[in-house]
Amino acid sequence: MTRSFSIRSSSAFLAGAVVLLLAAALVSGCVGSDPSVEQRSISVTGSTTVLPIAQIAADAYMDQHPNDEILVSGGGSSVGIKAVGEKTADIGMASRDIKSSEMEQYPGVVEHVIAVDGIALIVNPENPVSSLTLDQIKTIYKGEINNWKDVGGSDRQIVVVGRDSASGTREFFYDEVMKKEEFVRSQQELNSNGAVKQTVAQTPDAVGYVGLGYIDTTVKAISINKDGTLVAPTIDNVKNKTYPIARSLHMYTNGPKTGLVKDYLDFLMSAEGQQIVSKEGFVPIL
Repeated sequence: MTRSFSIRSSSAFLAGAVVLLLAAALVSGCVGSDPSVEQRSISVTGSTTVLPIAQIAADAYMDQHPNDEILVSGGGSSVGIKAVGEKTADIGMASRDIKSSEMEQYPGVVEHVIAVDGIALIVNPENPVSSLTLDQIKTIYKGEINNWKDVGGSDRQIVVVGRDSASGTREFFYDEVMKKEEFVRSQQELNSNGAVKQTVAQTPDAVGYVGLGYIDTTVKAISINKDGTLVAPTIDNVKNKTYPIARSLHMYTNGPKTGLVKDYLDFLMSAEGQQIVSKEGFVPIL
């Protein structure tokens, strides 16, 4: 009899424990959200330059609004504009202006400028070269200069690293630095700023270009030689317009911004949102 009572008591205890665990799980699942408030969700996709701003701003916004969900992904500026134009995303990120051909294809797309950025030329920290003229940069990327000794460096072959065809950073570089002349065929074409930075950091003879927010101690940023004056790629020099390779960063919507899209973009343009822009190494517009 004693043994039978012990088994029944143990079973009751286990059943009670399961009920308590289920109750705790239900309670924890509701923490931070209000079931009486509408659950909203949007998707943001496109430029890998804009991506860090968008993701951190989304996280900060969702911390304040637990019922809202903002999904952020990369893919490149062309991907972002196409996605918002075809309504497969709510917001398209781009590090370049929308093309006239894209405007014709997606006439309802509306531009929202959220920051300004500079494009920095980077080399491996071991490279002794610390400045280049815009003409030298163009000539390197055309393949007409292919040895670092021709621009004051060591007698070593230059490894040219750039972005793929979906990149808004590449589009801007092609227009403003290359003056629409073609890149050298041997250029390594990568799909993100992060991939360019990593490749240059790991390749002693490489040169690449990234947004200002991607500069860190793993690479060396090159100053631009403007008629003998060396201008470093910094936020201050982009602000005072002395740095020559700078562009605006965009988010595009299909039609006027409404609902969570409006709330999120308004947050980005608030003092808190623009502070995120600054902390990420970009130039706020407010």
